[in-house]
Amino acid sequence: MKNQEQHEAYEKARKRIQQKKHLYWHFVFFLVGSVFLIILNVLLKVGEERFGDWFVWAILIWLFFWALHFANIFVFKRFFGKDWERIETDKLIEKHIEKVQKLEKKLIDKGVISPDSEKKILDN
Repeated sequence: MKNQEQHEAYEKARKRIQQKKHLYWHFVFFLVGSVFLIILNVLLKVGEERFGDWFVWAILIWLFFWALHFANIFVFKRFFGKDWERIETDKLIEKHIEKVQKLEKKLIDKGVISPDSEKKILDN
């Protein structure tokens, strides 16, 4: 069982490293691309007459998408990942079991069902 747990931990770490690696490469492409856009607009005057300083908007849009990528890796994956789903599912199951137990206790106290029928309900 330990080997399987170790393998799962390794796979989780490997996937996390891949996500971070893609984010870092995205940042490098963002920096290189931004320099390229600045060179196109400022030095080569591409689109300057018609659109002005268009490279600023292009860089800001690209930065926005990089920020979304960053948030996805460091915020959403951490707080809304598989572990979070499992924990939330377990919480909901526990709440459901508590409600069923309280309802059964009320029904037993009122005499609607007998304590023996409780076993039958749980078995089904």
